[in-house]
Amino acid sequence: MFPGSVQVDVTGLMVAQPPGRQLRPDGVCWHTPGVRVLICPDKFAGTLSAPEVAQAIADGWAVPSDELIRLPIADGGPGFVDVLATALDGRRIPVHTVDPLGRPARGEILYANGTAYVESAQACGLHLLTREERNPNTTTSYGLGLLLAAAVETGAAQVVVGLGGSAVNDAGAGMLAALGAAPVDAAGYALPYGGAPLITAAALTGPPRLRQVALVAATDVDNPLTGLHGASNVFGPQKGATRDDVLRLDAALEHFAAVLEQAFGLEDLATRPGAGAAGGLGAALIALGARVTSGIGLVSELIGLNRELDAADLVITGEGSFDHQSLRGKVVAGIAAGARDRGLPCVVLAGRNETGHREASAAGVTETHTLVQHFGSVATAMAEPARGLRELAGRLSRQWSR
Repeated sequence: MFPGSVQVDVTGLMVAQPPGRQLRPDGVCWHTPGVRVLICPDKFAGTLSAPEVAQAIADGWAVPSDELIRLPIADGGPGFVDVLATALDGRRIPVHTVDPLGRPARGEILYANGTAYVESAQACGLHLLTREERNPNTTTSYGLGLLLAAAVETGAAQVVVGLGGSAVNDAGAGMLAALGAAPVDAAGYALPYGGAPLITAAALTGPPRLRQVALVAATDVDNPLTGLHGASNVFGPQKGATRDDVLRLDAALEHFAAVLEQAFGLEDLATRPGAGAAGGLGAALIALGARVTSGIGLVSELIGLNRELDAADLVITGEGSFDHQSLRGKVVAGIAAGARDRGLPCVVLAGRNETGHREASAAGVTETHTLVQHFGSVATAMAEPARGLRELAGRLSRQWSR
């Protein structure tokens, strides 16, 4: 029992009430003298992890009577395993893998309650390459295949693959090769790694070695594999693709989708929602029988987000770049929608903002504040994000507290 006071609910039963909370005059429910603030950000890519962002915001909040709930979150991209590891009673298993250029890289599997969780960005992440190294014509998802194979070897009945933040555009061809189902040309020769060579793919060398494990693709976006909103057009440029590259890659992925359809007896693979996630890794996982789910939805359920939203007065979320992609299944979109459905104000803190006010408002965002605007400098925003978040949080606390 909490010391002090009690709560009377509608049934008339007496239940414990946390210190500092008081009965409403109607005796039905309690409230806090301050504000219950739910802090649930994503990472600020390249600078701070989601837990570090949440901590910086909490450190800057200047009203001691307010109750701060830190709940860092991920959408399937970088930080997926870290966030889940804070919420699940599992063990982290280190794995040797390779990066998008085939260099040695460190990965890990989170194993909890018969399920193995794998993060594609640990092997395929854009953050693993310098800007000069980015080239989706040649980068490969082979490293994810090594992680997936290791996850299967844990004996897990189910493997959940977090998708997002990738440097690849090979529709999972490299991943399939690591699992024993490498794409080959009409003469039976293995293709070079990368997205561009897939235009000559004719078949796969064999069935993938997965021991019939159940797969789940936790995607950070719902884009199809090809077309105007596909992996190459939308995400290719940030991975180093020129306009000519985008056209070449889109054609290659459309061709490879037909190869996958033939190999696995599928139809309309290229147009399925989520098939374009992580450079088309979604398509390969769908071909392997994976169930596609929202990354933010899955993480939210596992960490108890809805329960915390129900009890919140104010929601603060954010990410490094708040842009049009943010509202297509990423963390901010999921958090803002949950706040909107409950009539809660939702404040976004970001490194920069490229969305329109009307678009953000329709998604459930009450207001947006950025580090670039706060500092007046991109360089300072990148160099001192924690300080900027603390200062923004201090200003917000005086604005929103009772």
